[in-house]
Amino acid sequence: MGLDKTVASAAEAVADIADGASLAVGGFGLCGIPGTLIDALWQRELNGLEIVSNNCGVDDWGLGLLLAAGQISRMTSSYVGENKEFARQYLSGELEVELVPQGTLAERLRAGGAGIPAFYTPAGTGTQVGEGGLPWRYAAGGVSRKESGESTVAIASPAKETREFDGRPYLLEHGITTDFALVRATIGDRHGNLVFRSSARNFNPLAAMAGRITIAEVDHLVEPGELDPDEVHLPGVFVQRVVRVTPGDPAAERRIERRTVRPEGDA
Repeated sequence: MGLDKTVASAAEAVADIADGASLAVGGFGLCGIPGTLIDALWQRELNGLEIVSNNCGVDDWGLGLLLAAGQISRMTSSYVGENKEFARQYLSGELEVELVPQGTLAERLRAGGAGIPAFYTPAGTGTQVGEGGLPWRYAAGGVSRKESGESTVAIASPAKETREFDGRPYLLEHGITTDFALVRATIGDRHGNLVFRSSARNFNPLAAMAGRITIAEVDHLVEPGELDPDEVHLPGVFVQRVVRVTPGDPAAERRIERRTVRPEGDA
């Protein structure tokens, strides 16, 4: 691969992602999500995708598009509360879900990108996160089978290895690496160095580190040398492809997940 990592379009950037691929996807809610790349993936009509992301978009946007189309088979997330279709698929046994404490998820992504296979954390000790038994996938028919007395859980989380340090219990958690990562940055250069804007930074650098092939969509593409090294949030060593977002592209729209406004006339 040459130093110039730019590709002509989002469709070209995701062309080699296949059915069953695993992907780490940046963003938090709808903030900083790689909407153009997600849209390109949605149009390819792939199946069996295994996604690692803090959440799964909303019903009609972001990863919610892939979910509604039945393209996602497994989610590893920390928060999924804004997506009714997600709840329906999970409770009916159509979707496998691994819920992870948010800080643990962030560190698992970072660890995978840093080549650290596992680490110990106190988060989740004394709960089903450590003891196992959380329903990852419900049986066909989901929770509705409960009335018949049949088992409702097809796959449950395993117990995690526990070890004490200074008299306190810790759980062994494994680093995450994925086949691909999709992220969004405000500025990127042709070498893949990325700058994120404010809270849109969120999970994007961590997801980028975890992907074996990381694809970044950027609002502004600059030439090598234009970025001050002190500005760079993620060095290009973690990025293999860069796509400039087309101005006005509807898929790149910045939506507000939950809009809250003050009633007119309030002081």
